[in-house]
Amino acid sequence: MGSENTIIELLKSDKLVYMSAPMVRYSKLPFRTLVRKYGCDVAFTPMIISESFIKSEKARNNEFKTISSDRPLVVQFAASNSSDLADATELIAPYADGVDLNCGCPQRWVMKEGYGAHLINHPELVKEMIRQTRSKICDESFSISIKIRIHNDINTTVDLCQKAESAGASWITVHGRTTSERHTPVHYDSIKIIKDSVKIPVIANGNVFTIKDAQEIYCKTNVDGVMSARGILHNPALFAGYDKTPICCVKDYMRIATELETPFTPFHRHLTFMLEKTIRKSDKEHFCSLRNKEAVLNYLSDHYQILSEQ
Repeated sequence: MGSENTIIELLKSDKLVYMSAPMVRYSKLPFRTLVRKYGCDVAFTPMIISESFIKSEKARNNEFKTISSDRPLVVQFAASNSSDLADATELIAPYADGVDLNCGCPQRWVMKEGYGAHLINHPELVKEMIRQTRSKICDESFSISIKIRIHNDINTTVDLCQKAESAGASWITVHGRTTSERHTPVHYDSIKIIKDSVKIPVIANGNVFTIKDAQEIYCKTNVDGVMSARGILHNPALFAGYDKTPICCVKDYMRIATELETPFTPFHRHLTFMLEKTIRKSDKEHFCSLRNKEAVLNYLSDHYQILSEQ
């Protein structure tokens, strides 16, 4: 592995570790490269279906791209059985610092396939998936983690986390909402109970929009790290202390996206999120309607003096 510090070493340090969440379509290489410039310690790939990743070289090439500076990196897999997770991990291990089992996605199609939040109700299966995957990886510094949502009965979640720990999980990310909750308040009290119930590191996820949020969550839960999804998508410089995306970050993204030959659709979507608090309300509809990179660059140059460094 090529990272200077392993994730496990980072989580054992005194520093609160900042993580960028796995986000379908969005947490790909250009975005990961950007957030690392602005204080993000660990970045996740989007969720990858382990079965497809194992069976198809095309799927592997489409779903996973990295470079030497893209570290520390966690690859998140959706899996419904031990063999798929273990086999996918063997394939990815030379190119990453850890894998994460998605046990938190509440989307119906995901749960119907036996992935995501479906797994939090099957702790013995999760335990076996971690155990078998751990047995296939010789490098103890390679992390195997799970990302979960909580149950209505927190004791059920504690049992799941303790089983995962006993099977060899390196750390656990807890999204402090149930599968039926979306943008409701986060149950930080439940995250603290989980943190107090296991010996491995715990990461808090949910409503991390500013550095102040991160520090307040730490004070409430004593977690080892915090993970941001919506917050860092709209403001990739969040962990550097910015309350909204600074223009320098926009310029960095435009340069990185060009260097990495990012297709127009994700390029445009990321800029739409990043500039949400910058573009005038009356101009947003027009910006969203732009259909090619040249039009976007011209618009940003004309209206906000943002020039692409090419």
